[in-house]
Amino acid sequence: RGRERLPMGISTEDINRIAAYAAKEEFLHELERAEKERGFLEYRELEGEIVSGIVRRIYDSGDLLVDLGKVDAMLPRREQIYGETYRVGDKVKALLLEVKKIRGEPRLILSRTHPLFLKRLLEVDIPEVAEKEIEIKAVARIPGERAKVAVYGRDLKMDPVGIIVGLRGMRIQPISEELGGEKIDVLRWTEDEEEFIRRALSPAQPTAVRLIPEEERAEVAVPRDQLSLAIGKRGTNVKLAHKLTGWHIDVMSEEDFEKLSELRGSDK
Repeated sequence: RGRERLPMGISTEDINRIAAYAAKEEFLHELERAEKERGFLEYRELEGEIVSGIVRRIYDSGDLLVDLGKVDAMLPRREQIYGETYRVGDKVKALLLEVKKIRGEPRLILSRTHPLFLKRLLEVDIPEVAEKEIEIKAVARIPGERAKVAVYGRDLKMDPVGIIVGLRGMRIQPISEELGGEKIDVLRWTEDEEEFIRRALSPAQPTAVRLIPEEERAEVAVPRDQLSLAIGKRGTNVKLAHKLTGWHIDVMSEEDFEKLSELRGSDK
């Protein structure tokens, strides 16, 4: 009397074993949560830096689950370079784009298409960039296809473009290969807006640039035989020049540029 009876077939030992198992499961669950939290805090400090991992899973959407060691991260399809293919077990290098929590769970997002990924690769692979002798002023990318990088040398006697590209492209080539063969144009940065726009449209050689600051637009004249060169295949050259400089760029022949100038003059 006063003592609860156990259900038939269940002993005190069974109860103790079940309680011990439940306590162990709870402990392991809490341990896993603590490890995830430690990983989250550690990787939050690495946001905006390059990380490496192993592909653990490939989803039907093309998104990749990447094992970074202490935590998993997602490399969404939209953040992958077009044409790249992966298999489970492949190594992958990417920018740690975002570290956040969703419903209390850590979520890490990777990117191989972001301009900052190229900037970080240059910082890792080019000692003069790592040591801040050369500054990366601007980066524009059409991922996997082409990129433009504007650089500035602290020492005016320095050739920052030549240093980054290297002899016969030996320094820039491994970076290009990491980005799926992305062609990387390196040019010297200047605070002179007109000259910067000229350089950004390389390999074309503009003969005149007119800035319209209130519209953040630039009208650029090139020789007629350089029009397609200035615009680029599918407009890539002018798109990258716009991303790099921040100016909307209208490329036209020298004749059209002169006609527009005359028209504007007659309107005054």
